[in-house]
Amino acid sequence: ARINFSEYLNHMTDKMFLSYGLNPAKVKLKREIDQVNLGIDNAIPCGLIVNELFSNSLKYAFPDNREGEIRVALSMNDNKEIELSVGDNGVGMPKDLDYKTTESLGLNLVNALVSQLRGRLEVHTNHRTEFKITFRSN
Repeated sequence: ARINFSEYLNHMTDKMFLSYGLNPAKVKLKREIDQVNLGIDNAIPCGLIVNELFSNSLKYAFPDNREGEIRVALSMNDNKEIELSVGDNGVGMPKDLDYKTTESLGLNLVNALVSQLRGRLEVHTNHRTEFKITFRSN
C-alpha cells in the first residue's frame, strides 16, 4: 500500500499548528511539499519524525511571543531519494547539544527512525535549526 504522504503532511501540520495555539501573526508555517507517495514502511517512521521535530519547533522555538517561521519541506531529489526537512528560525538548539548522543528521548527516537529508513540525517544550525532526512523510497 502507498500513501499520499504530501496530503497527510499538510493535514498533520495544519492540525498540530492549530492545536498549539501559536499566534499565526507571529509564527508563520511555510510548507514546500511536493507530491510524494510513500509505502507504509516509510510513511509511518516519516510521520513520527515530523511529529517529533515539528512539535519541538512549536513548543520551544518561539518563547515569549517571539516571531518567526517553521518550515516543512518534502521532495524527491535528482537521485530519486526522498528529502524531508523540518526547521525553524527560532531560538535554536542549545550549543552543547549533540543530536547524535543526546539523552533526549525525542531526538533518540528521530535517530532510530532515520536508521529504520536507512536514511541520512543532517542538522544545520546556521541562522535557523533544520533537520534534513534523506532516504530511498521503497
